[in-house]
Amino acid sequence: MTFIRSVSFAIYFFSLTFIMGIAALGIRFIAKKHALSYAQLWTRLSLKGLEKICKISTQVIGKENLPQEHSFLIASQHQSAFDTFVWMNLLERPAYIMKRELTRIPLVGPMLLLAGMIPLDRQGGVKALKSLIQDCQKAIDDFRQIIIFPEGTRTAVGEKVKLHAGTVAIANQLNLKIVPVSIDSGYCWPRNSFFKYPGTIHITIHPPIVDTSNRKETLAAIERSWSKVES
Repeated sequence: MTFIRSVSFAIYFFSLTFIMGIAALGIRFIAKKHALSYAQLWTRLSLKGLEKICKISTQVIGKENLPQEHSFLIASQHQSAFDTFVWMNLLERPAYIMKRELTRIPLVGPMLLLAGMIPLDRQGGVKALKSLIQDCQKAIDDFRQIIIFPEGTRTAVGEKVKLHAGTVAIANQLNLKIVPVSIDSGYCWPRNSFFKYPGTIHITIHPPIVDTSNRKETLAAIERSWSKVES
Protein backbone atom coordinates (compact mmCIF):
# COMPACT_ATOMS: atom_id res chain seq x y z
CA MET A 1 0.00 0.00 0.00
CA THR A 2 2.86 2.40 0.80
CA PHE A 3 4.26 1.88 -2.70
CA ILE A 4 0.90 2.51 -4.37
CA ARG A 5 0.32 5.65 -2.30
CA SER A 6 3.82 6.92 -3.05
CA VAL A 7 3.39 6.36 -6.79
CA SER A 8 -0.03 7.99 -6.73
CA PHE A 9 1.34 11.04 -4.93
CA ALA A 10 4.25 11.33 -7.37
CA ILE A 11 1.81 11.34 -10.30
CA TYR A 12 -0.40 13.89 -8.56
CA PHE A 13 2.49 16.15 -7.54
CA PHE A 14 4.28 16.23 -10.89
CA SER A 15 1.02 16.69 -12.79
CA LEU A 16 0.02 19.54 -10.48
CA THR A 17 3.45 21.14 -10.79
CA PHE A 18 3.46 20.90 -14.59
CA ILE A 19 -0.05 22.29 -14.98
CA MET A 20 0.49 25.13 -12.52
CA GLY A 21 3.93 25.77 -13.99
CA ILE A 22 2.43 26.32 -17.43
CA ALA A 23 -0.33 28.48 -15.99
CA ALA A 24 2.30 30.48 -14.10
CA LEU A 25 3.56 31.93 -17.38
CA GLY A 26 0.65 34.36 -17.18
CA ILE A 27 1.63 35.29 -13.61
CA ARG A 28 5.23 35.91 -14.66
CA PHE A 29 4.32 38.32 -17.43
CA ILE A 30 1.09 40.06 -16.46
CA ALA A 31 0.38 39.47 -12.75
CA LYS A 32 3.72 39.44 -10.93
CA LYS A 33 2.24 40.79 -7.70
CA HIS A 34 0.30 37.53 -7.31
CA ALA A 35 3.39 35.30 -7.54
CA LEU A 36 3.61 34.62 -3.80
CA SER A 37 -0.07 33.80 -3.38
CA TYR A 38 0.14 31.53 -6.44
CA ALA A 39 3.14 29.72 -4.96
CA GLN A 40 1.26 29.35 -1.69
CA LEU A 41 -1.64 27.78 -3.57
CA TRP A 42 0.75 25.30 -5.22
CA THR A 43 2.26 24.24 -1.89
CA ARG A 44 -1.16 24.08 -0.23
CA LEU A 45 -2.48 21.75 -2.95
CA SER A 46 0.73 19.69 -2.82
CA LEU A 47 0.44 19.14 0.93
CA LYS A 48 -3.28 18.46 0.65
CA GLY A 49 -2.44 15.71 -1.82
CA LEU A 50 0.16 14.34 0.58
CA GLU A 51 -2.47 14.25 3.31
CA LYS A 52 -5.23 12.66 1.24
CA ILE A 53 -3.13 10.21 -0.78
CA CYS A 54 -0.37 9.23 1.66
CA LYS A 55 -2.34 9.76 4.88
CA ILE A 56 0.22 12.17 6.31
CA SER A 57 -1.19 14.83 8.62
CA THR A 58 0.52 17.80 10.28
CA GLN A 59 0.43 19.01 13.88
CA VAL A 60 1.82 22.45 14.73
CA ILE A 61 2.76 23.13 18.35
CA GLY A 62 3.76 26.49 19.82
CA LYS A 63 2.42 28.98 17.26
CA GLU A 64 2.13 31.44 20.15
CA ASN A 65 5.95 31.59 20.14
CA LEU A 66 6.04 33.34 16.76
CA PRO A 67 7.11 36.99 17.29
CA GLN A 68 4.63 39.79 16.72
CA GLU A 69 7.07 41.61 14.42
CA HIS A 70 6.51 41.49 10.68
CA SER A 71 9.90 39.85 10.11
CA PHE A 72 11.91 37.20 11.97
CA LEU A 73 14.15 34.23 11.17
CA ILE A 74 12.82 30.67 11.39
CA ALA A 75 15.70 28.24 12.07
CA SER A 76 14.23 24.85 11.23
CA GLN A 77 15.48 21.31 11.26
CA HIS A 78 15.51 19.82 7.79
CA GLN A 79 14.72 16.13 7.33
CA SER A 80 12.74 15.95 4.09
CA ALA A 81 11.34 17.85 1.14
CA PHE A 82 8.20 18.39 3.22
CA ASP A 83 10.02 21.11 5.18
CA THR A 84 10.48 23.17 2.03
CA PHE A 85 6.70 23.35 1.55
CA VAL A 86 5.08 23.66 4.93
CA TRP A 87 6.06 27.22 5.91
CA MET A 88 4.54 28.63 2.75
CA ASN A 89 1.13 28.42 4.41
CA LEU A 90 2.04 28.63 8.10
CA LEU A 91 3.35 32.17 7.67
CA GLU A 92 1.76 35.17 6.00
CA ARG A 93 4.68 36.25 3.79
CA PRO A 94 7.36 33.53 3.87
CA ALA A 95 10.71 33.73 2.10
CA TYR A 96 12.84 30.58 2.05
CA ILE A 97 16.60 30.75 1.81
CA MET A 98 17.21 28.05 -0.82
CA LYS A 99 20.11 26.64 -2.78
CA ARG A 100 20.64 28.52 -6.03
CA GLU A 101 20.39 25.32 -8.08
CA LEU A 102 16.62 25.28 -7.54
CA THR A 103 16.24 28.43 -9.61
CA ARG A 104 17.34 26.45 -12.69
CA ILE A 105 14.36 24.06 -12.57
CA PRO A 106 12.20 24.67 -15.66
CA LEU A 107 8.90 26.46 -14.95
CA VAL A 108 9.37 26.25 -11.16
CA GLY A 109 12.69 28.11 -10.82
CA PRO A 110 11.57 31.47 -12.24
CA MET A 111 8.43 31.39 -10.08
CA LEU A 112 10.50 30.78 -6.95
CA LEU A 113 12.44 33.97 -7.63
CA LEU A 114 9.33 35.93 -8.56
CA ALA A 115 7.65 34.76 -5.34
CA GLY A 116 10.52 36.25 -3.35
CA MET A 117 12.50 33.18 -2.37
CA ILE A 118 16.16 33.92 -1.60
CA PRO A 119 18.82 31.96 -3.54
CA LEU A 120 22.15 31.09 -1.90
CA ASP A 121 25.37 30.18 -3.66
CA ARG A 122 26.65 27.58 -1.18
CA GLN A 123 30.13 27.66 -2.68
CA GLY A 124 30.41 31.44 -2.76
CA GLY A 125 32.07 32.01 0.62
CA VAL A 126 32.10 35.47 2.21
CA LYS A 127 30.92 37.19 -0.98
CA ALA A 128 27.86 34.94 -1.13
CA LEU A 129 27.07 35.64 2.53
CA LYS A 130 27.18 39.40 1.95
CA SER A 131 24.87 39.04 -1.03
CA LEU A 132 22.56 36.81 1.02
CA ILE A 133 22.31 39.40 3.80
CA GLN A 134 21.48 42.09 1.25
CA ASP A 135 18.72 39.90 -0.22
CA CYS A 136 17.39 39.18 3.26
CA GLN A 137 17.27 42.92 3.95
CA LYS A 138 15.14 43.37 0.83
CA ALA A 139 12.84 40.63 2.10
CA ILE A 140 12.51 42.37 5.47
CA ASP A 141 11.71 45.64 3.72
CA ASP A 142 8.91 43.69 2.02
CA PHE A 143 7.63 42.46 5.42
CA ARG A 144 8.68 38.86 4.81
CA GLN A 145 9.40 36.12 7.34
CA ILE A 146 12.63 34.29 6.49
CA ILE A 147 13.11 30.51 6.76
CA ILE A 148 16.58 29.00 6.93
CA PHE A 149 17.85 25.46 7.51
CA PRO A 150 20.99 25.82 9.68
CA GLU A 151 22.00 22.21 8.99
CA GLY A 152 22.47 23.19 5.34
CA THR A 153 21.01 19.97 3.94
CA ARG A 154 18.48 17.28 4.70
CA THR A 155 19.53 15.07 7.60
CA ALA A 156 18.32 11.68 8.78
CA VAL A 157 16.20 11.42 11.92
CA GLY A 158 18.51 11.71 14.92
CA GLU A 159 21.54 12.72 12.84
CA LYS A 160 23.68 15.55 14.23
CA VAL A 161 25.60 17.89 11.95
CA LYS A 162 27.47 21.13 12.52
CA LEU A 163 25.18 24.13 12.12
CA HIS A 164 26.13 26.88 9.69
CA ALA A 165 27.15 30.16 11.31
CA GLY A 166 25.44 32.15 8.54
CA THR A 167 22.18 31.84 10.48
CA VAL A 168 23.62 33.94 13.30
CA ALA A 169 25.28 36.37 10.89
CA ILE A 170 21.94 37.13 9.26
CA ALA A 171 20.21 37.62 12.61
CA ASN A 172 22.97 39.92 13.89
CA GLN A 173 23.30 42.01 10.75
CA LEU A 174 19.55 42.50 10.36
CA ASN A 175 18.52 42.56 14.03
CA LEU A 176 16.20 39.58 13.74
CA LYS A 177 14.95 37.21 16.40
CA ILE A 178 15.73 33.56 15.70
CA VAL A 179 12.83 31.14 16.15
CA PRO A 180 14.10 27.53 16.49
CA VAL A 181 11.76 24.89 15.04
CA SER A 182 11.84 21.14 15.58
CA ILE A 183 10.33 18.90 12.94
CA ASP A 184 10.14 15.11 12.59
CA SER A 185 9.12 14.89 8.92
CA GLY A 186 11.81 12.25 8.31
CA TYR A 187 9.64 9.57 9.90
CA CYS A 188 6.93 9.98 7.25
CA TRP A 189 9.07 11.21 4.34
CA PRO A 190 12.64 9.96 4.86
CA ARG A 191 15.55 11.88 3.39
CA ASN A 192 16.07 11.17 -0.33
CA SER A 193 13.34 8.53 -0.24
CA PHE A 194 10.60 7.94 -2.78
CA PHE A 195 8.39 6.31 -0.15
CA LYS A 196 5.93 8.27 2.01
CA TYR A 197 4.68 6.59 5.20
CA PRO A 198 1.35 7.34 6.93
CA GLY A 199 1.53 9.26 10.18
CA THR A 200 1.62 12.70 11.73
CA ILE A 201 4.45 15.18 11.22
CA HIS A 202 5.01 17.30 14.32
CA ILE A 203 6.25 20.87 13.96
CA THR A 204 7.27 22.47 17.27
CA ILE A 205 7.91 26.21 17.37
CA HIS A 206 10.15 27.14 20.30
CA PRO A 207 10.49 30.51 22.07
CA PRO A 208 12.60 32.98 20.05
CA ILE A 209 16.26 33.62 20.73
CA VAL A 210 16.64 37.37 21.19
CA ASP A 211 20.31 37.76 22.11
CA THR A 212 22.33 36.51 19.13
CA SER A 213 25.53 38.42 19.88
CA ASN A 214 27.57 35.29 20.65
CA ARG A 215 27.73 33.04 17.59
CA LYS A 216 28.74 29.85 19.39
CA GLU A 217 26.17 30.24 22.16
CA THR A 218 23.39 31.09 19.71
CA LEU A 219 24.02 27.97 17.64
CA ALA A 220 24.11 25.94 20.86
CA ALA A 221 20.80 27.51 21.92
CA ILE A 222 19.22 26.43 18.62
CA GLU A 223 20.41 22.88 19.17
CA ARG A 224 19.15 22.87 22.77
CA SER A 225 15.72 23.94 21.59
CA TRP A 226 15.65 21.18 18.99
CA SER A 227 16.76 18.54 21.53
CA LYS A 228 13.88 19.36 23.88
CA VAL A 229 11.61 17.51 21.48
CA GLU A 230 14.07 14.83 20.44
CA SER A 231 14.66 13.77 24.03
